[in-house]
Amino acid sequence: DDDIFSSAFCENSEKLINVHLFALAAKYYSLPNLGVCTPLEDVLEALKGDSEGATAIKPDEFMNNKKSHEVQVMSELVDSIANYCGIKQVIDIGSGKGYLSSFLSMQYNLKVYGIDSSSSNTNGAHERNKKLKKHWRAYQSRGRENLKSQSLEKANERPVESEINCETVYEGLLNNASSLQNQDQVIIQDLVLSCNSTEMATPETNTETKADLVTGTQSHETKLSEEVLDVLNVLPADAVEDFSSSHNCGELCEEEKVQRKMTSLKTKARKSSESNLYFPLTSCITAETELSDIITDLEDCMMVGLHTCGDLAANTLRIFAAKPEIKAVCSVGCCYHLLSEQFENQEECHNQVWGFPMCQYLKDKGWCCGRNARMSACLALERVAAGQMLPTESLFYRAVLQVIIEEMYGVTKSDRHVGKTFSKSSSFIDYVRRSLKKLELDDSKLPDSCIMDYHEKYKHRMNELEAFNMLKVVLAPCIEVLILLDRLCYLKEQENIAWSGLVKLFDPVKSPRCYAIIALKNQS
Repeated sequence: DDDIFSSAFCENSEKLINVHLFALAAKYYSLPNLGVCTPLEDVLEALKGDSEGATAIKPDEFMNNKKSHEVQVMSELVDSIANYCGIKQVIDIGSGKGYLSSFLSMQYNLKVYGIDSSSSNTNGAHERNKKLKKHWRAYQSRGRENLKSQSLEKANERPVESEINCETVYEGLLNNASSLQNQDQVIIQDLVLSCNSTEMATPETNTETKADLVTGTQSHETKLSEEVLDVLNVLPADAVEDFSSSHNCGELCEEEKVQRKMTSLKTKARKSSESNLYFPLTSCITAETELSDIITDLEDCMMVGLHTCGDLAANTLRIFAAKPEIKAVCSVGCCYHLLSEQFENQEECHNQVWGFPMCQYLKDKGWCCGRNARMSACLALERVAAGQMLPTESLFYRAVLQVIIEEMYGVTKSDRHVGKTFSKSSSFIDYVRRSLKKLELDDSKLPDSCIMDYHEKYKHRMNELEAFNMLKVVLAPCIEVLILLDRLCYLKEQENIAWSGLVKLFDPVKSPRCYAIIALKNQS
């Protein structure tokens, strides 16, 4: 009830007076509790139809665990959407180093254009893709062996499923903070408890099941072998030759020798432009971007974005809605603090396209989050619940620095940023001096003793700062909900869209920005 939750704040001072109600309200308005998300399994099932997906190959040898998790999950979904819509062309907006683009082209044989505003990212993606191709077949071969061993292991044991229980964070607040008057006693160890996990029972597996799994493994091997050859059909000739010369051909069966030779001949006969299904491009994407000016052979396609930054996520949805050739979109946004807001400043900018709000409902209300709220939306509640503590000391350093530059230099606003100075600093004094240089402020007028006086003056408030930041973490999902639902409502307002929804793609501990906006247009 909104009336009950509003009593968490003092009516006159608007200060927080009831942390118990604050935590309940934050939980109530978080995305998992609202019931507006569509389960990923349901989406994949609806898209699958009668077709069978490709055998999953984990990309963990070519990227870190976080990126591997994101690429594997998202690429499977993108391939399912592409198959459902009958399209083979994918445009990866904000493609960065090309992790997703490369995997989509090689694993799923999709023609991918990766567009990034940074030429260094584009060039790096091109070089990385060339190296990846040379090792791809050997990697798939190892994947075939792993598939066999994994299937046999599953015959003996079902996988254990665990789930981080973020309710411990909310309960920590409810049990340990009845009033902000006791802030000095509210410490993070009391707020974040150990996370619960649930395990599934492990039933006995009989001999027949093992036999079935072995048979299934053999069919998977055959299918995977065919997929390997499909991949080789699009690789450049030098990749095939490099691989062939580095292996003992005597160990290959005659059929595979013939197939490999045919593949090499096919590849050599093709033009270089036809032997690559991934094309990294450099361009800055805005809401007015004409994709046909960037991609000369633009056809029916879908747009994807894996952690598109700030306004780029909003512009991706706008381009999707405006261009008839784009049949679907799958976008995971990030960096909410970089969003432009229409109602944040009083200045009139009639021609500007804003990142927030997008939907007419919030525009009519003149809704504004503000930078502090958007910064909070970037925090990761699930990671804190899993035991990954907030960087309290660096936050304390930054807070005291703010006081110093305001009181000693009279500066309240700057276009310059301190950045990741804390990790490079040996002490608080070193941190302050490095930061002042970045801000182009004269640090010679500030003796070491003065800097340490500020540190000593505020260090007793460290626990208070910690409690305050924990409250921000608990509130973070509510602010993210507002931004995501604004984007979803924008799509719901468009007439040419058959279906749109919010889908939780990733494990939020591995990848905190885990929600995707997905939409499909009406079939013509």
